[in-house]
Amino acid sequence: MVNFKALKVGDALPERRYTATNVSLFCYNAAIWNPHRIHYDESYATEVEKHPGVVIDGPLQGDWLSQTVVNWIGDDAALVSFGYSNRRASYLGETLTSGGTITSIVSQTGEVGVDIHLKNENDEVTSPGSAVVRFRVA
Repeated sequence: MVNFKALKVGDALPERRYTATNVSLFCYNAAIWNPHRIHYDESYATEVEKHPGVVIDGPLQGDWLSQTVVNWIGDDAALVSFGYSNRRASYLGETLTSGGTITSIVSQTGEVGVDIHLKNENDEVTSPGSAVVRFRVA
């Protein structure tokens, strides 16, 4: 449970680690009706599209970022706004780590701004983003 009154600008959100598998990428892309073969067909991704491996798709990375925020706030707040940008490709076999930092707190409204990110195993940000959550204030 997040204690709104104890939050401070600069506090870190809990990190999460994600490692996609062939099966999870195939199922995810089937669910969102994304037939692009770079997300499940290694020979196509490497030989035709010239990627070093199967590509972890951007929308899945966005979902991981939103999960980071939603899991942090639990039932104590609501996600008000969310955005992200895929800046660097990620590939099957990589473990990506999500996290974030509180950037603003508005005590009167209960709104908390956070910068969020996914990083690859080299500690490079692959997908930066931001979110605003609103806690109930008495």
